Amino acid sequence: MGSVHQTGTDPRRARIEEMRRAEQARQRRNRVIVVAASAVVVAGLVAGGAVFVNTRSGDDKSTSAGAAKAGGTSGAKSGTDGAKNGGQTGSGHFVTGADGVRTWKGTLTRNHVAGPVTYPMEPPVGGDHNPVWQNCDGEVYTKPVRNENAVHALEHGAVWVTYNDKAPKADVAALAAKVRRTPYTLMSPVADQKDPIMLSAWAHQRTVTGAGDPNADKFLAEFVQGPQTPEPGAACTGGLGQ
Repeated sequence: MGSVHQTGTDPRRARIEEMRRAEQARQRRNRVIVVAASAVVVAGLVAGGAVFVNTRSGDDKSTSAGAAKAGGTSGAKSGTDGAKNGGQTGSGHFVTGADGVRTWKGTLTRNHVAGPVTYPMEPPVGGDHNPVWQNCDGEVYTKPVRNENAVHALEHGAVWVTYNDKAPKADVAALAAKVRRTPYTLMSPVADQKDPIMLSAWAHQRTVTGAGDPNADKFLAEFVQGPQTPEPGAACTGGLGQ
């Protein structure tokens, strides 16, 4: 891999690799906990089965009476786990620096929402987003991903490499290879973006001329788990794949 570490300094790369190992260890612990908890639940269900059967008749009567008083509903809340059905991005605008990086000046909201979000930029660089992040551990997607999931990945410190049909195939292939060997990145096509190849991080974005543009490596080095990250060290696996 050698030169792949062009995307950041050695300390940055080491820190990212350490976070990846910690995440893998956490996932292994979680699997053990889930298996143990499942065993406890099954045992509880078996032990409580007889009690449930004996009390079911009385519970049905009281539930029916309560539902009648409530207008025939069970009292369950609508929506998905309290998540909003729609989202927003906040307010602001891009300011382009001398280095060509566009920085969002203003607020970027970070609520979890169940429905679609209308973003003022394409690709988006922040705002409300889906509760599930798009997997971003060097993931290359050949089909479009949902903005709402990708924005969640940006919140975790990922850089999102995007391209449209005007991007040369050779550049797309070279960028895909670069992404695959760089943790906390993802890549996907975005048909409606204004430039052939763009890189996005939380609140930051730039256009590059191709895979060989030194600004591509510079952007990755600065923004992969960079200081702009709202949730540094958060997972880039265990989310949504394709």
